[in-house]
Amino acid sequence: MSERHTYRVIVRGTWEGLTEDARTRLLAEAGDHGMASMRFTEEGSLSYEPSPLKHFSLRYVVVSDAADGEEMAGAIAEDRAETALRALGYGFRDLRSTVTDLDTMKINRKSHSRR
Repeated sequence: MSERHTYRVIVRGTWEGLTEDARTRLLAEAGDHGMASMRFTEEGSLSYEPSPLKHFSLRYVVVSDAADGEEMAGAIAEDRAETALRALGYGFRDLRSTVTDLDTMKINRKSHSRR
């Protein structure tokens, strides 16, 4: 069995071709998708600013084979984002991802002597 790693992936994109209904829905739900809603989840957490309604991000947790690496984790998250946004009827373009491998991330701890 191969080693599994946990990745945090931020998928960013730009709204494009939003219908009037989609735009109205996004503006009405903007309060639920601000800074306070930013969480990394398997199903994704959508965040955006309502003014201007231009860019968005989705945060994902992806668990996959370590051998597949960060590139695969990014591709998986982007695929999830495309599926979710299409299901909601939101037009988008220019998806790009930033991936952090939580299993290889170095944690810098402060020394106890600096109190």
